[in-house]
Amino acid sequence: MSGISGDGPAYGFYGDDFTGATDTLAHLARAGLSTMLFFAPPDPARLSMLGRLDAVGIAGAARTMPPHEQQPELARVGAAFAALGVRVMHYKVCSTFDSAPQTGSIGVAIRTLRAYCANPLVAVVGGQPNLRRYCVFGELFAAAGADDHQQSIYRIDRHPTMSRHPVTPMNEADLRVHLQRQGLENVQSIDWRCYAIGDAALQTELAYRLESKPDAVLFDVLDDSHLRAIGRLIAGQATARSPLLAVGASSVAQAYACALNDAGERGEVNAAPASLARARGPVFVLAGSLSPLTEVQIAAAHSYLRVELDPLQMTGDAASDYLATRVAAIAGPLRDGRNVLAFTTRRAAHAEEAAHSALPQLAHACAALLKAVLSKVRLQRIGIAGGDTSSFAVRALDAWGLSYLSPLSAGVTVCRLHADRKELDGMEIMLKGGQMGDADLFEQLLNGYNTHT
Repeated sequence: MSGISGDGPAYGFYGDDFTGATDTLAHLARAGLSTMLFFAPPDPARLSMLGRLDAVGIAGAARTMPPHEQQPELARVGAAFAALGVRVMHYKVCSTFDSAPQTGSIGVAIRTLRAYCANPLVAVVGGQPNLRRYCVFGELFAAAGADDHQQSIYRIDRHPTMSRHPVTPMNEADLRVHLQRQGLENVQSIDWRCYAIGDAALQTELAYRLESKPDAVLFDVLDDSHLRAIGRLIAGQATARSPLLAVGASSVAQAYACALNDAGERGEVNAAPASLARARGPVFVLAGSLSPLTEVQIAAAHSYLRVELDPLQMTGDAASDYLATRVAAIAGPLRDGRNVLAFTTRRAAHAEEAAHSALPQLAHACAALLKAVLSKVRLQRIGIAGGDTSSFAVRALDAWGLSYLSPLSAGVTVCRLHADRKELDGMEIMLKGGQMGDADLFEQLLNGYNTHT
């Protein structure tokens, strides 16, 4: 069993955006594994300062990158994890697997990282039940809706949001075909019925699948018992001499943690609180996501002064002047103790298409806005909504890492920022993807959250 023994971290993960990376950080930390999430591969001095870690993460932005940028980014990550001696190398993707051959290609990621993993198995974990993401006979399904009682489950190519994603629309539900379109010609699969036959028989089934030397093996996931079986298989296959590449959402980390628990191996118990106290000062939320769920969350944020951000003006010829006015409109009320929610708007149907075409520039503009706001007012807690917005915004800050602080909602975590600059170090930060969180998420961020109530 490959657990947490050894000198270095046994588990390394790269998040293809920051929001997903913090979710994986949370699952590992709550499983009792000492975990730190870095913004770049850490140097030996930084690692020495932190002491022993069971798991190391790197938060990136590969989901927004074309292949010629993605490949060198992930080659650096693969080399760093190999140098640390990790046994499981996890490429963390969105639970909806949204990606495309020319943007955030999972195929490019697998081909690049596989060079640093000697194991013949590349495991693709297809679902995450706690987020209502399910993979059945290779096809992906996901929930939609702001309220648990109102959510419906859709095949991903018919999902009301993900099938219409402005950059990487999911128009294929069969993940084998989806990955084949990204250059993985031979994708084998193990369906959910195999988990009931026992670990030994599952190993035999896997050995049969590996005979064709596949580019990847896709594992169905319908419930947590499936994750336990997958976790035992992954942990049993991965060794120091033959590290294994795993691809999927935070369900990969959940499966790994289950395997450690089943084997009686755990890290030191993490002292992170299970609740979040009410904010001690004004809270700033930057919502760059255009998802319907984020719109619901904005509408429910009654305790905030709302500041609209026009995507077209933020990315137009006079963007610097426009951003200066928006920064002033945000920083002034924050200095006066008011909570502020700045959000990108959809002014009209004809403007939405143009706004979508400017999405990469919009994420950079949001990052510049956040950096400018924080240069004018010191805050104890902030929130950022939108996967791409989060990735670029946090990278723009002069900080080096995140540690787990508290859960807030399914798939949403509050972390502590680590920076060499005193005014940033220790700031509490929530990062959320467009599809994540309860309707009153921004109110929860302000008022705190207790898992026992």
